[in-house]
Amino acid sequence: MGFVEDFQASIESVPAMLQRNYSLMRDLDKSLLGVRQQNEQRCEQEIEDIKRGIESGSITPDASLIRFSDEALDEQKHCIRIADEKVTLAVQAYDMVDAHIQQLDQYMRKLEELRQERELAAGADNAAGVSNTDPNTRSGRATESGRGGRKKSRLAAEPPGVELELPVDPNEPTYCICNQVSFGKMVACDNANCKIEWFHFDCVGLKEQPKGKWYCPNCIGMQKRRKGK
Repeated sequence: MGFVEDFQASIESVPAMLQRNYSLMRDLDKSLLGVRQQNEQRCEQEIEDIKRGIESGSITPDASLIRFSDEALDEQKHCIRIADEKVTLAVQAYDMVDAHIQQLDQYMRKLEELRQERELAAGADNAAGVSNTDPNTRSGRATESGRGGRKKSRLAAEPPGVELELPVDPNEPTYCICNQVSFGKMVACDNANCKIEWFHFDCVGLKEQPKGKWYCPNCIGMQKRRKGK
């Protein structure tokens, strides 16, 4: 269980780092507001001066010659730099949280592996485990419709990225766009002619079981191409 302690240690610093980023973003907000208000006032004053100059004839009404002062333009560039700094801080905060979420997903898969190993060691119901993970039971192809008994999702035994001491069958079939064996949560494409049929949740961007019919990216692309002809 050492990886649990590792994750707890790594996540302890996240709140402080996020607080730091948010504090810097608030400071940038205040700075941006002050510079923007100053620039708006300067630009309004310069516009009024230009109008009066044109009315009095001291300024030629030539659009190519009328421009804001260098001070006004510098303030506008400064506003852009502040906004870019805010975006950078926001991206840093997002990436930091996303990295810990991915790490948590890996640890969850490891925990699932340990749980299954304990069940095997304790002589759990192997028949039930095989029925849940055997690819041959993944759909209802024995029915007349060929899809009537198809399950929308399943949970297999071997999580990715985890080395198991159990022997691996080299003849085990592969699935999904990643061309890997069955593991984790998987979803079936509702296209009866789908060449792949089963897909891992992560590979197709799913977080939970889809509602209603679901089609894989390959089949959706094929349907769009047919409609475009």
